[in-house]
This record gives sequence, C-alpha cells and structure tokens, in this order.
Amino acid sequence: MSRILIIEDEEAIADLEKDYLELSDFEVKIENTGDGGLATALKEEFDLIILDLMLPGMDGFDVCKKIREVKNIPILMVSAKKDDIDKIRGLGLGADDYMTKPFSPSELVARVKAHLARYDRLVGSGQKQNDIVEIRGIKIDKTARRVWINGEEKNFTTKEFDLLTFLAENPNHVFTKEELFREIWDMDSIGDIATVTVHIKKIREKIEFDTSKPQYIETIWGVGYRFKV
Repeated sequence: MSRILIIEDEEAIADLEKDYLELSDFEVKIENTGDGGLATALKEEFDLIILDLMLPGMDGFDVCKKIREVKNIPILMVSAKKDDIDKIRGLGLGADDYMTKPFSPSELVARVKAHLARYDRLVGSGQKQNDIVEIRGIKIDKTARRVWINGEEKNFTTKEFDLLTFLAENPNHVFTKEELFREIWDMDSIGDIATVTVHIKKIREKIEFDTSKPQYIETIWGVGYRFKV
C-alpha cells in the first residue's frame, strides 16, 4: 500500500483529501505545519507528498527545497495562489506538479495515481541493468537514474530526469509542450504548459554551456522542443 503525506494547515481540506485517498486504498498521514511536515517527511518513508504552499512555521517553498535535497519521491504542490510566478518557483525548487485551489478531490486522486504509476515504472525492478544513453558528452544511466555532463555528475529531479531521458531517446524529433506534458506527467496539460517550460529551463542550466545558445535542447518557436544530435 502506497503511503501519502499531506502537509496542509487547513484541517478540513486535509481531512477531505485524506478521505478520498483512503477510499483509493492509500495510507495517509497529515501534518498541519511546515516544520512538522518537513520533519515527518525526512524521518519516515512515503511514496508521494502533497504539499500546501502557505503553511505556518515554514512555507511550502522551503519545505519542498529541503525535502528535495534528500529525497527524490514525487511532490505535488497545491495552493490557492494562481500567479504563474508561484507555480514557476515551486516547480523550479523540485515539485513535480502544481495544483491551484479549489480543485476536485477526484482530480487530486487522479494526479496522485498518475505520478505514482509513472514513478514506479521508471524505478521498478523491470529495468534492464546498465541501461545507458550517451550523446555528445551526456551520459544518462537509466538504471541508476544518474546523469553526467562531460564527466561531471549533475543532480536532476524526478521529472527533469524523465524529460531529459525521453528527449535524448528521441533525438531530432520535435515535440509540442502538450505532447511532452502527456508523456512525462501522464495526463492532459489542463493549462499547465508552464510546467514543461520550467523543467526545460532547469535542464538547460545543468547540461548547456551557454543557455542562451543551447547545443542540446533546441526550441522550435511556435511548435515545441527537440533534442539535437
């Protein structure tokens, strides 16, 4: 049974999310403060974290950053703040997804299932040993989920790794942002195209010598992105 941690200060919302998730056979634990949520997230083992942005003690941005320094499990950030800048900041700190309140509990459950299924497929025992992708100085170890750029290892979040690997395995193919969102996040974009843009930006910062003149991930204006070989 998958374990979910909800870090949410509004108890009514947290209880509702918990009820819906438990009906879908998840084990759920709730923390109502940022500090308490961070401590529990680091101390115990969870398969996914639902993290509210506005929390007492420590906000969701700081909690996300500190969790991501230690663990690579999916983090689903939720907030009543609708500004793109908050979404971009949250995704930039390592959140895998961002949902704007109010949302239906059934949509939350659907996204949780999609992230867990994707994560399980990518880190499960079915992967072949020593599954390596190498292109022009980039070495991607799919089995160990590690990346080296010109011999130097770089740290990637779960979705950054997934997106880089997918593009590298499909070189010279132009993908729209909608196609990439469906492929990597296993769901329709629902207006969340900024998610793809932010992740491409973070990947470029790690693999490109000059992000203003990318040598690997090329923007095809008006269409999307392609990985050049």
